[in-house]
Amino acid sequence: MIPPDAFVERTPAGLAAEIARLVSDGTLAPGARLPTVREVAAALGVSTGTVASAWRALADAGVVSSRGRAGTFVRAERREWLSPRVQGMSADRMPGAPRGLGAGGEGPTAPRLDLSLGTPDPAMLPSIERALTLARPRADTGRYHDLPVLPDLYDVLREQWPVRGVEELTVVDGALDGISRTLDQVVRFGDRVAVESPGFPYFFDLIEAAGAVPVPLETDADGILPASLAHALALGPTAVLLQPRAQNPTGVSMSIERARRLANVLLSVPGGTRVTVIEDDHSALIASAPPVTLALWLPGQVVHVRGFSKSHGPDLRIAALGGPAAIVDRIVRRRMLGPGWTSRLLQSVLYELLTDPRSTAPVRTARLIYRDRLDRVAAALRRLGIDVGDPDGINLWMPVRDERAALVHAAAEGIGIAAGSPFVVETEGSAAGPRVRVTAGSVVENVRLVAEALARAAHAAPLS
Repeated sequence: MIPPDAFVERTPAGLAAEIARLVSDGTLAPGARLPTVREVAAALGVSTGTVASAWRALADAGVVSSRGRAGTFVRAERREWLSPRVQGMSADRMPGAPRGLGAGGEGPTAPRLDLSLGTPDPAMLPSIERALTLARPRADTGRYHDLPVLPDLYDVLREQWPVRGVEELTVVDGALDGISRTLDQVVRFGDRVAVESPGFPYFFDLIEAAGAVPVPLETDADGILPASLAHALALGPTAVLLQPRAQNPTGVSMSIERARRLANVLLSVPGGTRVTVIEDDHSALIASAPPVTLALWLPGQVVHVRGFSKSHGPDLRIAALGGPAAIVDRIVRRRMLGPGWTSRLLQSVLYELLTDPRSTAPVRTARLIYRDRLDRVAAALRRLGIDVGDPDGINLWMPVRDERAALVHAAAEGIGIAAGSPFVVETEGSAAGPRVRVTAGSVVENVRLVAEALARAAHAAPLS
């Protein structure tokens, strides 16, 4: 039993913070079983609801995991199919895990608002059912060696592409699939790849999986800093990987002027014209900022990937990829030795979603709603002394005093947020302060209360 005198503050946040300290200093080892909610409540003279909320906060922060009636344990097991970076982004949320129960299955817990996932609000997605109905007659699923992209969809994508005259377009199984396949074509073992930091953890993993070395690029409110890109180019990277709009995790959308300056850097630095630029426009249809691509100035160097997961649903698993024919054609040929093509039925669904007014209107509305939600949360945080800039898309990047303390304190108030460290390429002399990612696009109501809870988490003192 944990000694009662170990707990000074007997609130959910205080109990959770003290348990987290005991885990951090090794007093509670991985795999150790915590006392039951009733045992702790009786020992401390507090309600079972208080203890249950603390235990749930610890679970949401990834410190412990519940095994139902077997009890609650200090987290030891990991999800091996996810990389350490991705595991570190959020708490243990395995599908089918019990919700609304404390340790040992006893007692209710506080309502939970999960702002850690970086996924769109399901209520903001257009209906797939009608698109499926309209798509069936269009899809031809019986031939293996037909065109990899449906002609009608190809024409729509080309018309909507952010640069006129793109050499070639294809469809892939989601934005990450397109980025991964492009990296496979242009990066070799030992190469360097310049990438935003903070940036998307999956990008860092993809670069390392290719045997390459990530070179971090610094950013500000307009995107990648030109001086940082020039410094990275001096190291001879073969590729630059960036997010032009609603950058994950910062929410920054690159200005047209910044894109032009980055293109000029690539044109002026020796070897810059041999570098492939890979752009992940994952929030294309829900970002408020206008389309932007370095292909306006460097058409022969830029592979642009437009994702539809944020606008139409993560499980659609479809994205468009366009750029120089020399690269896109190699990607298409290589895919023929694997999946071959993206399901023509799914392509037909995407076509309907991009052309049917009953599908396009909800996406336009979602863009406005996300803009309003982020503006309101950011403004509320600014009033509390926390500057998160002017984020676009669905995420914002919040400075905190201590990352782990922020996760625990937010979870104690029923809010899940994503740890910031997986989004950063650690380098010697890195001076960036701790931050967390907040999917503010999912804040539907009680904005002031949510912002106040986030601010308390941001100011929480270190746990050890």
